[in-house]
Amino acid sequence: MSAPPVTAALPHDERDGRNVGPARPHRVAVLALPGVPPFELGIPSRVFGSAADAEGRPLYEVTVCTADGAPVLSDAGFTVLPAAGPEALAAADTVVVPPTHAMPELGRGGPLPPEVGAAIARIRPGTRLVSICSGSYVLAAAGLLDGRPATTHWNLAPEFRRAYPSVKVDEEVLFVDDGDVLTSAGVAAGVDLCLHMIRRDHGAAAANRAARMCVVPPWRDGGQAQFIDRPVPEPTLAGTTATRAWALEHLAEPLTLARLAEHARMSLRSFSRRFRDEVGMTPVQWLTAQRLELAKQLLETTDLPVDLVAHRSGLGSGNSLRAHMRAAFGITPAAYRRAFGTGAR
Repeated sequence: MSAPPVTAALPHDERDGRNVGPARPHRVAVLALPGVPPFELGIPSRVFGSAADAEGRPLYEVTVCTADGAPVLSDAGFTVLPAAGPEALAAADTVVVPPTHAMPELGRGGPLPPEVGAAIARIRPGTRLVSICSGSYVLAAAGLLDGRPATTHWNLAPEFRRAYPSVKVDEEVLFVDDGDVLTSAGVAAGVDLCLHMIRRDHGAAAANRAARMCVVPPWRDGGQAQFIDRPVPEPTLAGTTATRAWALEHLAEPLTLARLAEHARMSLRSFSRRFRDEVGMTPVQWLTAQRLELAKQLLETTDLPVDLVAHRSGLGSGNSLRAHMRAAFGITPAAYRRAFGTGAR
């Protein structure tokens, strides 16, 4: 899911989530707390650090900090030596909070440790706030998620809901973009969220370049389901991966469920069941999402008429594309192009 860019979360020389003219890189502060998992801690630096404009200039400046400037012990048994203390939070345009496995009291709705609360209080109003996995507990304990939609790891959702009943928890999505507050599900969903933010800030081309540098898929929609207690398919059974890859190369063509099942050499029933097990949505929902993604890329990077964008993305007519984009994103193709097209850079 996506939301319009929030200018309050960006420097004064940026509008609609985009740089206009020469501007300093967007400052991202990553708050490392005791018990932080190294993988999640490294996601913002790796993904945002890979983001550059077409001339190779970095788009983000990432700083890892701690609440008091002192080293913290990760949950992997080694110490993280930060580059800065809480002053980095006060200077940041975006603050990212990775998970912590050393504050069990937060799972009971307990207060933040005093030094963490004091550090969070230094964040300027309007700063964009982001959590990865159980980093959402920190934002919730600080009262920053009250009344807002958010997500966290699906396995933590019942506890989170009990501890923070004022937060609108949706554990069935990869991430939630609520404008100036964004939250992701567990582990690798943090990668999806960071790429989504690059796309929101600088467009598809910049996000795709960063994804290629990180060797990860450039886009998984935030509304895609987390894989919650689904059995792993038997290895002897055929999957739908090859058919999905084939479909992405043929989005402009009529792709009926029967045609997809035929390509996968499965019955309609088996294909539909296997597809949902692997992807978390129906084939029709997935196809629509992929076609909308292609349409957005064409609107961003070409001057093709809307009718031709609709045809090339397999959505039929311009009217059909308009209806789909209004339903999915609350915006028309023309308005999307004005906000995110090459001319908006």
